[in-house]
Parts: sequence; structure tokens; C-alpha cells
Amino acid sequence: MQTITSSVPIAQPAKRRTDRSRLLVVGVATIASAAWWAVLVPVGGLTLDARQGGVLQHVGAPAVAISTALIALAGWALLAILEHYAIGARKAWTIVAVISCLMSLGSPLTGGIGVGAKLGLASFHLLVGAIVIFGLHRTALSAQDRCYEGN
Repeated sequence: MQTITSSVPIAQPAKRRTDRSRLLVVGVATIASAAWWAVLVPVGGLTLDARQGGVLQHVGAPAVAISTALIALAGWALLAILEHYAIGARKAWTIVAVISCLMSLGSPLTGGIGVGAKLGLASFHLLVGAIVIFGLHRTALSAQDRCYEGN
């Protein structure tokens, strides 16, 4: 019996640049939330005040941008951990992210001072949640892709 060998290498899937894509999601979410703040507050004249633990807080652009970047980075970290340890990382991460986003709406809806502030603050949660969930979900590696990345 004759064995046929080929000098053509077996094609490997192209490596995905998840770090760049995920960093882009963090940046887009941060810029979008800062832009939305600029639309609501200076242009729209909305006052974003909230009461957290009995303390009155005015929600400014720095707080919006920093909290957006931190939550997006936390979502990235959770996705990376799940990709390392779980077979169904994308599905598990998406479920956790959607539940977290929905649960986060409780804070602005109960802590916001006035209907405008409540709706405005809730809109940040939904905007950032949508960008982070859809953006990071798109970058999630399948189990097969993760196997090739280790090579």
C-alpha cells in the first residue's frame, strides 16, 4: 500500500484579534456614553441627580466615562475568564451580561431624582449595555478558536 504525502500545509483558521476588537468595544462604549451625556445635559438641559445611600450625587461626564470604561473592562475580564474555563463561554457570558444590565436598571430607576433623571440615567445603562453586550459577544471565541489560539 502506498502512502501519499502532501507538502501543502493544512489550513488553520485565521487568528482573530480579540484584544483589539475588545479594546475597540470599550472605547466605543465610553465615547458613546460621553456623547449621550453631552446630548442629555448641556444640549437637552437635563439634570442628572441621584441619591445613593442618602447622599445626593450629580452625575457628570467624568463619572459617566469612567464608570462606562470600568464596566466594559469588567465585562471583558469576565468573558476572558469564561473563555479560559467554560466550554459554552459565549452563551454563559451573554446570559450573565443581559441579566446584569437589566438588574442595573434598578439603581437609576429608584435613585434618580425626578422622572427626567431616572429615564436619563436608565438610558445610559441601556446604551452601554447594548454596546458592550453586542460588541463583546461578537468577539467571543468558540471552543474551536480557543484551541487554535493555544497553538
